[in-house]
Amino acid sequence: MDKDKVIVPINFGDLPMSSLVCNSKPEPVHAEVAEVNENKGGDCDSSSTSFSHGKKVYTDYSVIGISGDGRCLFRSVTHGACLQSGKPAPNETLQRELADELRARVADEFVKKRRETEWFIEGDFDTYVSQMRKPHVWGGEPELLMASHVLQLLFVVEVINVTKTEWQDFINSHDCRMPITVYMNDKDSGGLISIAEYGQEYGKDSPIEVLYHGFGHYDALQIPGNKGARSRL
Repeated sequence: MDKDKVIVPINFGDLPMSSLVCNSKPEPVHAEVAEVNENKGGDCDSSSTSFSHGKKVYTDYSVIGISGDGRCLFRSVTHGACLQSGKPAPNETLQRELADELRARVADEFVKKRRETEWFIEGDFDTYVSQMRKPHVWGGEPELLMASHVLQLLFVVEVINVTKTEWQDFINSHDCRMPITVYMNDKDSGGLISIAEYGQEYGKDSPIEVLYHGFGHYDALQIPGNKGARSRL
């Protein structure tokens, strides 16, 4: 095995997968796919009832291509967080800044929850967290779990500069946590099925949706009718 890479086996129910964590490199991680925007739907309707592997199949969805620079997981999640908070989709620069901010908070959350997380981190915990702080190191299931704990709307407020008054008015009538749902293409049905959910303890409404491609890359995802966007501030 390449000494610069560590494969962390992950099993989402009946669908085994792996989180590939690479050492930081100065150049982008080219193993991730290039940015692509994709729409699926046609005659299919997201409200139609179809199941595969016991999971509901979604055939009406939009994929927002995310740059493959090692930040794809964090970019995808923060892109969804902006949309869920009623903000416009972030441009490339803001998306990168948000991703790096989320990465830093996720790393801090690992340290904060060390007793709860150290057992499922492969290898030395301190080394893992140190590597994860680097901008081109890929994230996976452990990072999604930590992101679900730190992804409060306050994150979006602080970085996008929403006023304190707007923030206070918003939290008085909204849940301030955002669950995350991960989807994957299902070859049997030709649609998407959910493979993992994070942050359900904070509520199940309006989750951030991301698409996992099975080889280390994540894209942002929107499934019409699957959730209602939160009201704008």
